[in-house]
Amino acid sequence: MISDQLNDTLVEQIVKGLIGQGTEGVKPVLELLFNAAMKVEREQFLGAGAHERSEERKGYANGYKPKGIQTRMGALELAVPQVRGLGFYPQSIDKGSRSEKALKVAIAQMYLEGGSTRRVQDITEKLCGYEVSSTQVSRVTQELDEQFEQFRNRPLGPICYLITDAIYLKVRHNGSVIDMAILLAYGINPDGKREILGASASLSEAEVHWREFFKHLQSRGMSGLRLIISDDHCGMKNARMAAFPSVPWQRCQFHLAQNAQSYSPRKSMRVEIAEVMREIFNSPTLEMALEMKRRAVEKYQKRAPEFAKWLELNVDEGFTNFPGSTGKSYGPPMG
Repeated sequence: MISDQLNDTLVEQIVKGLIGQGTEGVKPVLELLFNAAMKVEREQFLGAGAHERSEERKGYANGYKPKGIQTRMGALELAVPQVRGLGFYPQSIDKGSRSEKALKVAIAQMYLEGGSTRRVQDITEKLCGYEVSSTQVSRVTQELDEQFEQFRNRPLGPICYLITDAIYLKVRHNGSVIDMAILLAYGINPDGKREILGASASLSEAEVHWREFFKHLQSRGMSGLRLIISDDHCGMKNARMAAFPSVPWQRCQFHLAQNAQSYSPRKSMRVEIAEVMREIFNSPTLEMALEMKRRAVEKYQKRAPEFAKWLELNVDEGFTNFPGSTGKSYGPPMG
């Protein structure tokens, strides 16, 4: 929708810039081109040009907002067209330039790993090709905090299967780096889709922390649970029984297989025990799984008595929702 007059003016400005400044004039030329392209996008979005009366007009322009972006030609200062009351953003520039995205990815990784601001600055300067100030780092980490909080507190709905776990990460806490428990919850909704429901950093896996974590999930609207899958950590177990007393529980098959290997009488036998567990949990029916368990207990009574005893007492906890009884298994795959 750019008029011929505006076309001529733009071309004239570009030519004058290149003639007068040579390669030094490339940066202002790029700024002219980007600004012109964004104006065209706004006119196309609105269905009419500036001051143009049209029945196809969808809205009205609302000035410009300055934005700096980093490119291989250096920093560009642009004027991003605004639209009153409508969701418009020009495609001529990404909503966040390539270097800005790279900066956020780098900072996010180091943010999770507890890296210092100075360390973040050094690496992002090499990655992005320009100096990153401590203010920029702080701004991006604040944005990450806000985005994470929005995700962590988003409303939930019906969840059929709840899978919980915890990992330990080194986290900067009160000026020191400590091992902190990250409580995690995954869910499978009625459509069969798996999603991360929540995450919480706690000093340990004590019952009080798991109980608060479960309470937070419930306050966000999680309902309709049919089964909870987890390891047998006592803190999680007590909190689960308090928060969801009527929901069946299945011990995670992956964790059971890992636990089983610790009862091997020697290191060289761990692979064999892992295969035994895999065969049990990959059985097509519950009856076959129980028969394979019985055979394994008999087989290892003398070769690995501790494993045989543990297997007989614990493996049934992984059969609550076994294939063949409900048709699906939602624990981590044993393959």
